[in-house]
Amino acid sequence: MDPNAAALADKIRSLSPDQIFEVEEFVEFLRSRGSDRGLTRAAATASAPAFEAVWANPDDDAYDAL
Repeated sequence: MDPNAAALADKIRSLSPDQIFEVEEFVEFLRSRGSDRGLTRAAATASAPAFEAVWANPDDDAYDAL
């Protein structure tokens, strides 16, 4: 086991059951946040071609430099 993971496991073992529940909830939040970001990036990438005609026009070229 990674030394950092072992140290973290030791710290978690010293917590009360309620605190352990909070740690577990936080870990799940961190894991889901990572997958949510991936979904957001994938959706943005998938929708880019549909918006290309709107985004790529001479009237809005001035905004490209911002």
